[in-house]
Amino acid sequence: MTDYHRKRFLIVDDFTDFRSALTGMLRQMGANDIDAVASGEEALVLCARHHYDVILHDYNLGKGKNGQQVLEQLQHQRLLAPHCVFVMISAESSQAMVLGALECEPDSYLAKPFNQASLEQRLDRLIAMKTALRPVLEAERAGDHAGVLHACREVMAAEPRYRPQCQRHLANALGGLGQHDEQERLLQRVIAERPVPWAMLALAELYRQSGRLADARAAYEAGIDRFPMIPALHDGLAATLLALDEPEQAQQQLEHGLRLSPHSLRRQESMGRLAQQNGDHEQAARAYRHAVDLGRHSHFRNPENHLNLVASLHAQAADTPLGQRQLTEIRQTLGELERNWRDDPALAVRSRLALAQTADRAGQKEDALRLAEQALTQLNEMHGFFSADAALQVSAQLRSLGQAQQADQVLRTCAEMYGDDPQVRAELASHTDDPDILAAGSDALEWNRQGILAYQQKDYTRALELFRRATASQPRNISFALNTAQSLLRLMRTEPSAALREECQACLQRASRMPDSDHRRERFLKLSERLEAL
Repeated sequence: MTDYHRKRFLIVDDFTDFRSALTGMLRQMGANDIDAVASGEEALVLCARHHYDVILHDYNLGKGKNGQQVLEQLQHQRLLAPHCVFVMISAESSQAMVLGALECEPDSYLAKPFNQASLEQRLDRLIAMKTALRPVLEAERAGDHAGVLHACREVMAAEPRYRPQCQRHLANALGGLGQHDEQERLLQRVIAERPVPWAMLALAELYRQSGRLADARAAYEAGIDRFPMIPALHDGLAATLLALDEPEQAQQQLEHGLRLSPHSLRRQESMGRLAQQNGDHEQAARAYRHAVDLGRHSHFRNPENHLNLVASLHAQAADTPLGQRQLTEIRQTLGELERNWRDDPALAVRSRLALAQTADRAGQKEDALRLAEQALTQLNEMHGFFSADAALQVSAQLRSLGQAQQADQVLRTCAEMYGDDPQVRAELASHTDDPDILAAGSDALEWNRQGILAYQQKDYTRALELFRRATASQPRNISFALNTAQSLLRLMRTEPSAALREECQACLQRASRMPDSDHRRERFLKLSERLEAL
C-alpha cells in the first residue's frame, strides 16, 4: 500500500473544476502536499523550485506549452527527480496527440474521464516500480554506466517482475560503456524471447551507428513490419536510407513518421532539410511551416526554421515573381524572427538579406538595394561571425543581390575561421574557384597538424611554437586559437607569467567570435575557466 501522505504532487490542468476534482481524489487517497497550476509555464517554474514525487499533467492546455513540450523541457533541463512519476492526462484520443505524447516517454498515459480507483491503481503500480528501480535510475542520471549494470542485476535478483525494465537500462549502459558486442547479444536475446519496440529500435540504432547499414536497414524494416505505429522506427530507417544514398526513399519514410506523429518539432525539421535536398520545395515549406508553429512554445525552437521556411518559399516560386500570399507569409515569418531573436546580430543580418531577396524577387529593386545596404552595415558592426553553414548562405545571398565583393569577403573570413575543417573546405569549393580563398592557410593547417602531434607526444614547447605559427598566419581561426590557448595554459602551470597570461587571453578573445552553436563552445568555456583559476 502506497503512503501518499509522504508524496508531493503537482497537478497541471487548465480547467479549474478538473484541478479541484483531481485534488479531491488525491486527498481521499491520503495526499496532503498538492500543488495545482493551470499552465505548463507555471509547472516549469515550480519544478525548478521543488522536487515532485508525482506529476499529473494534462496534454492540451490551450494557449502556451502543451504537456509534451513541458515534459521535453523537464527532461532536457534535468528537472525531474529519478523517482518522479510523470503521468500524461488527456481527453483527446487522436492518433497524432496520443503518439506525440507517448514519444516523449511519460511513465504513463491516462485518458479522461477516470475515477479515483483507477487513478490509485495506476499510481500504486508506477510508484512501486520507480521505487524498486531507484538505484538504477539514480546511477543512470549520474552517468555511472557501471553502477547501472550493478544496480540492474541486484534489482532483477530481488524483484524479477522488473526484469524487462532492467533489460532496457542494461542495454543503454552497455552502449555507454562501449561494450557493443555484449549490448547486441542482450538485445538479440530480448527480441528472441519477446519482440518489443524499444529493443528492436535499439538494435537497429546500434547497427546504424556502427556503420552496419545493411543490417540496420533490415532491422528497421523488421521493426516496422511488427510495429508499424512506432514513428522512431521510420525516422531511423530514413536516416539509414539517407546514408545509403537513397534520399527519395528516406523522404518517404519520414512522411510515414509524420503521418503517425506530426507534432514532433525535430521530425518536421528533418523533413524540411531532406525535402530541400531532394528539391521538393513544397514539402520543405510545409515542414518548416509546421516547425515554426511547433517551435513557438517549445524549448527547442530554432530560428533556422524561419530562415529555411523563407528559403523554401523562394525556391517554390522558382523563376516566377512571388505572389502576395507568399510575400505576406515571408514578411510575417521574418518579422517574428526579428522580434524573438532581436539580440542576435548575425540573425539580424541574415533576416535583412532574406528580406532583400524577397524584395528583389517581387521586382522591388530599390527596396532590395536599400535592405542589402542595411544588412552590410549590420555585418560590418558585428563583433562575432556566423557559423560556417550560415556564412556560406550569407555569401550566396549577397552574390544573388549583386554584392560579389562582399560575398567573397564573407568566404575569406569563413575560410580563415573554419578552414581547418575538411568539410568546410569542400563546401567553399562549391561556392568559389578563387585560389586565394581556397588555398588560404594551407601552411597554417600543416603547422597545426604538427602541433597536435607534438602535444600528443608531450612535447609541449614544440607544440606551442607550431600553434603560434598557425595562429599568426590565420589569426581568426578558432581551432588554432584554442590550441594555442590550451598550450599556453599547460606551460603556465610550471612557468606562470603575465606575458603568457595576456597572450592566452588574446587567443581566447579571438575564439570568442564563434557563434554560440559552435561545437567548440564548451571547450572555449572550459579553457576560459582554467585561465581565470590561475
